[in-house]
Amino acid sequence: MLKQLRNKKTAKKVWIALAVIVVPAFIFWGFSSALRGPKEGGDVGRIYGKRISSLEFRDSLEAVKNQAIMQFGDNFSEIQRYLNLESQAWTRLLLLYETARRRIKASNQEVIEAIENNPLFQRNGKFDNKIYNELLQYVFRTQPRVFEEQTRQSLVISKLYSKITEGVSLKDDAVKEEYRKANEQLSIYYIAGIIADFAKDIKPTQEQLLKFFAENSLQFKQPLSFNLDYIVLESEEAAKNAAAIAAKTKSLDKAAAELKITVKETGLFGQTDAIPGIGWSPDILMLASKLKIGEVSPPVKVDKYCYILKLKERKDPYIPEYASIEGKLKHTFVQEEAKKLAGQKTDACLKELKEAYQKNPKSADFNKFAKNFGLKSDSTGLFKFGSYIENIGVSDEFWKAAQGLKDNEFSGVIAMPPGFYIIKLKEKVPPDENKFAQEKEAFTQRLLGQKKEEYFNKFLEELKRKAQ
Repeated sequence: MLKQLRNKKTAKKVWIALAVIVVPAFIFWGFSSALRGPKEGGDVGRIYGKRISSLEFRDSLEAVKNQAIMQFGDNFSEIQRYLNLESQAWTRLLLLYETARRRIKASNQEVIEAIENNPLFQRNGKFDNKIYNELLQYVFRTQPRVFEEQTRQSLVISKLYSKITEGVSLKDDAVKEEYRKANEQLSIYYIAGIIADFAKDIKPTQEQLLKFFAENSLQFKQPLSFNLDYIVLESEEAAKNAAAIAAKTKSLDKAAAELKITVKETGLFGQTDAIPGIGWSPDILMLASKLKIGEVSPPVKVDKYCYILKLKERKDPYIPEYASIEGKLKHTFVQEEAKKLAGQKTDACLKELKEAYQKNPKSADFNKFAKNFGLKSDSTGLFKFGSYIENIGVSDEFWKAAQGLKDNEFSGVIAMPPGFYIIKLKEKVPPDENKFAQEKEAFTQRLLGQKKEEYFNKFLEELKRKAQ
């Protein structure tokens, strides 16, 4: 334990972003499980050939969990299932390996200041030892010495981040361009070939569907599929007990009956699908692929529950019979034909628009040409890059195309999920220069943070590649 921490008064009231326990979330976007090898003598994997023991991995997992609690607070329990803490734990171990290789360290004094300056442990702007100990005991469920070592590790990771990104900078021109991109507003006129509009009038015959199925049968091939019986346990201790009973009786049903719980069935699901009743779980999918028919698995934990599984059925990849997928087949045929037709109509419209524009720019009337080809025409209100345009979708592609257009000039065909579009600039409102001057410093810092994050993530990706 760092005894000095108990008596030392707060030296600073400023929360220093890179000197706190919560390392920025982007550092922990996930580490490939490919680094994990077979469990030999308690080892759970390797990094650069170095064995990682189950104890080391458990400590790393506890550390990232504590970081997540500090970052998300009361919302942690709700979003825990989306965080993939196990993957984050591997990332943390990799980064700590790199800090050790570079001999990056954090002193006791730095650890003291990081904890004292954490607002979570303060009352009226000063470190409160009672709050600190109560939070460690009842929220983090971690001993002070362990928590302080986690803090030290997070500090050295922060130093690594600072070291790697210290050369990242921004020129004024780049800042101004990004500000313009974020704040310039545009509105457009558009012609739209909407796929759904053409789909309404397509009525395929059975002969067409049979021919389409014969030519595209591989498109409907079903993947390797499994059907599992399973029981759900709320604790690892209960799961171990259930597994012992199942092993002794060689029956999942008998184990469930003895424990007075229900055996559930998933029904057939593909190896790339979410598991009915359980959700997405790479661990269960991997386990299912190795089980024999009737074999009962060891416990596997997913989120806060433990599962014991029995493989009830395995179905190899196959092409289904026409009759069993006729509805899906019809929908796919209609969508493909409608998309093809919408694209052809929009292309033809653009061709005639160009011809009319070359003869007389004012004669290239959007509404007239859209009507001639059975397409829609309309206009939008002002929108920014990254915003949502009503009835169209995300604005990025339209913003990119429109911001370079001159008056009365129109774009090429823009393909979007709903259909195909031709656009013309209606209005352009540039950013306010005075507002830019006021916001420049704060905007530059945010943009610089994003650039550093991108740079560090590339560095981390390279670390992962080398470590495997």
